Amino acid sequence: FVESDDDEELLFNIPFTGNVKLKGVIVMGEDDGTHPAEMRLFRNIPHMSFDDTAREPEQTFSLNRDLTGELEYPTKPARFSNVYHLSIHFPKNFGAETTKIFYIGLKGEWTEAHRHEVTICNYEASANPADHDHKLEQITPQTHFIS
Repeated sequence: FVESDDDEELLFNIPFTGNVKLKGVIVMGEDDGTHPAEMRLFRNIPHMSFDDTAREPEQTFSLNRDLTGELEYPTKPARFSNVYHLSIHFPKNFGAETTKIFYIGLKGEWTEAHRHEVTICNYEASANPADHDHKLEQITPQTHFIS
């Protein structure tokens, strides 16, 4: 299990190797006050810290105690259709000093990330005659037959 240090707050940063359409989350804890009571989801904020949790999450859930992983919390498809980094913030629990989580399950579809390599190009806004010191010969189209 993972247990919080000083208070009940926990923050998980989950980077994906591709793009994910997140459809649901499962959270398992103990049947006591250490079980998280609320879950806040943030998308595409790499290296999120506790300072960043003051912003508005993509979606918030009130959690029920779940010891067996039977409860799935469905996400809003429009907000979680292109996720490459997921942050899960658990701000409070059911009354204990620390929060314990035994399992976090993510349900969704993974697709390979589209990575674009850097292309270095030189463009001329206007031609510089010094760069083109040879004469251009007029090209006459010809037809060649191969026998």
